[in-house]
Amino acid sequence: MSTSVESKSSPLDAIKWTLVVLLIAAGVAGNSYFQAESMLYRVLALVGLAIVAALIALQTSKGKAFLSLAKEARLEIRKVVWPTRPETTQTTLIVIAFVLIVALILWAIDSLIGWIVSGVIG
Repeated sequence: MSTSVESKSSPLDAIKWTLVVLLIAAGVAGNSYFQAESMLYRVLALVGLAIVAALIALQTSKGKAFLSLAKEARLEIRKVVWPTRPETTQTTLIVIAFVLIVALILWAIDSLIGWIVSGVIG
């Protein structure tokens, strides 16, 4: 399912993005200015500003395109056949065994090279 979102950006998009940047800047400056206040209040204010900024950003053409992409990605994730628990466990054990074997091989090569270098150096 492919939906087409208009790629034209309206003149209001620039104003909206400016407002988003100003809201984020106000959040950063406000967090610094209100350092003496409770962390809970500052976090709540930042979350509120982030939600408002996101809602404004989603009203732009780029925001609508992002929202469309996120919806399509969610549909694709639903189509994925996820492995069962035994398959996951078996694959994990194979990866761990392979990593241990490679680690032993690299240790052996490192020891051999160290032995050769110490023999040459004396």
